[in-house]
Amino acid sequence: MTVEKILIVDDDRNICDLLRLYMEKEGFDVILAHDGLDAITKFQTLKPDIILLDIMLPQHDGWQVCREIRKKSNVPIIMITAKSETFDKVLGLELGADDYIVKPFDTKEVIARIKAVSRRISANDQKPELKEVRYDNLIVNMTKYELRAGGHPVDTPPKELELLFYLASNPNKVYTRDQLLDEVWGFEYYGDSRTIDVHIKRLREKLDGISDKWALKTVWGVGYKFELINPA
Repeated sequence: MTVEKILIVDDDRNICDLLRLYMEKEGFDVILAHDGLDAITKFQTLKPDIILLDIMLPQHDGWQVCREIRKKSNVPIIMITAKSETFDKVLGLELGADDYIVKPFDTKEVIARIKAVSRRISANDQKPELKEVRYDNLIVNMTKYELRAGGHPVDTPPKELELLFYLASNPNKVYTRDQLLDEVWGFEYYGDSRTIDVHIKRLREKLDGISDKWALKTVWGVGYKFELINPA
């Protein structure tokens, strides 16, 4: 699978027209929506490969749109917004956004990020990768995008699940934040490495007390690892 069809959601028609112009020059098919309700409808009916999503929208805001889409799909979502505070970035990532671009933006950067997502999707489709890992009281299934802890499903945004799966697939190996950004978010991710800290914190909260045979460990001054404790 490659990225061919892009849904751009923004109530500023000038921004939409600018992005459409550049995207079409790159060979992408472009769908436009100017409010949250229309965005959800077009997502459901036209099945875009990636979504560029503004936050401040009429009808439903970008947070609501992201929540609704994540109930049904793991389609890549890049937030594009004038809201630059760390809180907004963290909230977007926790809701399942894959990336976050602050206005004013460089269209070349937007295109670079879209192409990075496209390459990552294509690479993942071609690799006969392990789709599930199991440990004591823990199952991470990437076919269903499902996390089960203590026998119960745990609601987990896609990037949290992908991060946990990557670490758990490589137990006891230490990764730096930049390495995890490269592997989970993609080589051309432009975000803050603190993104990793936020996702690890949320995962620990969800997995607290589940097992004493493994743990998400901080390696101070380096990064993180999925540690097996006294493995057999």
